[in-house]
Amino acid sequence: MLGTIAGRLEDVGRFLGFAIRTLTAIPAALVGRFTEVVWQFEQVAVKSLPIVLGAGMSVGLATWFQTHRLLAANGAEAALPSFLAVAVVVELGPLMAGVLVAARMGAGLAAELGSMNLNEEIDARMVLGADPVSSLVAPRAVACTLAVPLLTVLVDASALAGALTAESVAGRLSPQLFWRQSLVFLRLSDVIPATLKTAVFGLLVGVVGCWIGLHSERSAEAVGRAATRGVVYAVLAVFAANVVLVPLIQWATARLSEGAF
Repeated sequence: MLGTIAGRLEDVGRFLGFAIRTLTAIPAALVGRFTEVVWQFEQVAVKSLPIVLGAGMSVGLATWFQTHRLLAANGAEAALPSFLAVAVVVELGPLMAGVLVAARMGAGLAAELGSMNLNEEIDARMVLGADPVSSLVAPRAVACTLAVPLLTVLVDASALAGALTAESVAGRLSPQLFWRQSLVFLRLSDVIPATLKTAVFGLLVGVVGCWIGLHSERSAEAVGRAATRGVVYAVLAVFAANVVLVPLIQWATARLSEGAF
């Protein structure tokens, strides 16, 4: 039992060291490997557009149908855009973007680097003097960090567009009134932190996926298991980061409004 706990703690320590090495390698990756960063950004952002837009639209439609029935029954139908916009932009959209990227890239990065490890490409790079962290991990982590906030904006927009579509078809509010009502409770002090926090989600997805791929065993079965672990751990990392960041952001926002900083 104690040996298992000690082993887990040792793994956590190695992962933290790996994450710190990745963070320190990011500035050099932005300068020296900018082309690789752009290419990885395309893999994360552009190729995630279909699932992001489809998921956002479906969430907007489903949320509208669920909340419209309840609010209309209590005579509060006009308040639907306000509550829906806050729920989507402040929490649902950012979390959904992080989870979608974690599901897609967690498996992709783990499988990609696991295959490179299986084919001894990682060893070949190290023999040639190329650090895997700076040459492979940092560009992918940067791409995920930059892509997730942009995807969050698209999730928010597509969800609100889905809700507007449902309102136009089955509701009573005009599009102009819907958009005006949706902005009643939204504040930039809430929207901007909620969107920017997803950069942390992207960084975690990149680091976790690459870590699992680099440390997978050298077999075809191990690559498959690494892809599965990449999804699970990346999604868990996003949820854990969200639990930590939400109260931290609220505390910082409250302190700023009080003029404490």
